[in-house]
Amino acid sequence: MKTIIRGGTIVTAADIYNADIAIEGEKIVAIGQHLTDPDAEIIDASGQYVFPGGIDPHTHLDMPFGGTVTADDFVTGTKAAAFGGTTSIIDFCLSSKGQSLHDALEIWRKKAEGKALIDYGFHMMISEINEQVLAELADIVEQGISSFKVFMAYKNVFQADDETLFKTLVRAKELGAIVQVHAENGDMIDYLVNKALEEEKTEPIYHALTRPTAAEGEATGRAIELAALAGAPLYVVHVSCAEAVDKIAEARKKGIDVYGETCQQYLVLDQTALQKPDFEGAKYVWSPPLREKRNQDVLWNGLKSGILQTVGSDMCSFNFNGQKELGRGNFAKIPNGGPLIEDRLSIMYSEGVAAGRLSLNQFVDMTSTKAAKIFGLFPQKGTIAIGSDADLVLFDPSVTRTISAQTHHMNVDYNPFEGMEVQGEVITVLSRGTCIIRNKTFVGKEGHGKYVKRHKYSMYGNTPATGPVHLPGTYTGLQMI
Repeated sequence: MKTIIRGGTIVTAADIYNADIAIEGEKIVAIGQHLTDPDAEIIDASGQYVFPGGIDPHTHLDMPFGGTVTADDFVTGTKAAAFGGTTSIIDFCLSSKGQSLHDALEIWRKKAEGKALIDYGFHMMISEINEQVLAELADIVEQGISSFKVFMAYKNVFQADDETLFKTLVRAKELGAIVQVHAENGDMIDYLVNKALEEEKTEPIYHALTRPTAAEGEATGRAIELAALAGAPLYVVHVSCAEAVDKIAEARKKGIDVYGETCQQYLVLDQTALQKPDFEGAKYVWSPPLREKRNQDVLWNGLKSGILQTVGSDMCSFNFNGQKELGRGNFAKIPNGGPLIEDRLSIMYSEGVAAGRLSLNQFVDMTSTKAAKIFGLFPQKGTIAIGSDADLVLFDPSVTRTISAQTHHMNVDYNPFEGMEVQGEVITVLSRGTCIIRNKTFVGKEGHGKYVKRHKYSMYGNTPATGPVHLPGTYTGLQMI
């Protein structure tokens, strides 16, 4: 099938220009002025931006947690992603101690195969390091999973010790993979949570108060030091506060290969949401928690300056009724996570570009291109170029819409951004050349999404404007993105 997208303004991480895009099969085959083909379907993009499909590097679909399972699976979650302009996700494959990584991966493959509406990949969680895991990791990378996740929090559930983190970093360096960390000091948090409960402080706000910014800053700094010692790259997920941004900024200035991801919820919501009456604050319980409003400017500045590179959603949805309510009387039992996948691009465009905080190129870079480069999807995805997958989003910047659970497509009974008015709207979405959203109407099908085998990590380098900083045990060479 041939398609021509005509009359739109193409925006990539580097360029903005007016041109037509010709698609044949799953790929972009031509970009130019006044393209014609009598056999092609014409999609009119006049007055619209044409963005590369969004890449969400941080999702949790069909995931068990806290005695329940997320409300969105790979059908509903990827459908909501598509409506929001996301055409690829990288979901977290959880593993447990004593479990083969291959067995864990097979479980996650079955969750997605034949269900996902958009393309997907996996990060592999590492809960322990032993000879079996070390041996398996080589094959995991060969299967296209070039990123490993280590939790420094959730004591007695997901939390790994420093030895596990360090050995994972060393092995990742050997295999050409990148390690991600959930950076919070789980031991400190466990003590503070137990202390609060002993004092009968049980409301949702105590979820935030027992996970202070110091816990995130300390863990971020510790992970960076271990990565530098191992000479391995590090990616810090869902950065939420100034203390963590400062640690990343300091490390990048030294030439250490570290990247930072934040999420749209930390940019527009704050800690006061957890104080909503009638247990409504439970809707906003996720980790790291929402922070005091002062952190928002630091995060925006981090994105604008390049200290932070990506924006993920940390999609991990639980219904308020029947799931979040499990924590009534004990905030520690509230399932951590929120329905966040659908509104990522809208909020980042509205509060970033339309509000004057970010350029159009920066918006594309942090919602698509940087994730593609860091996680081995570029140039297949993350850009608009001849030979790239025809993952495209037609976006009308002239209209406004109001976010609401009444109109969203996530399988959950609330939206944390309820009532927020955003500038701009996703109109049409193509995944590998096939329309899955047409004029704001779903026209895709279950199983269209394919597993994407990712390249090994190759962005070793540094950022200082003064040139390379050579530290013992660290890589230098290619320019860090």
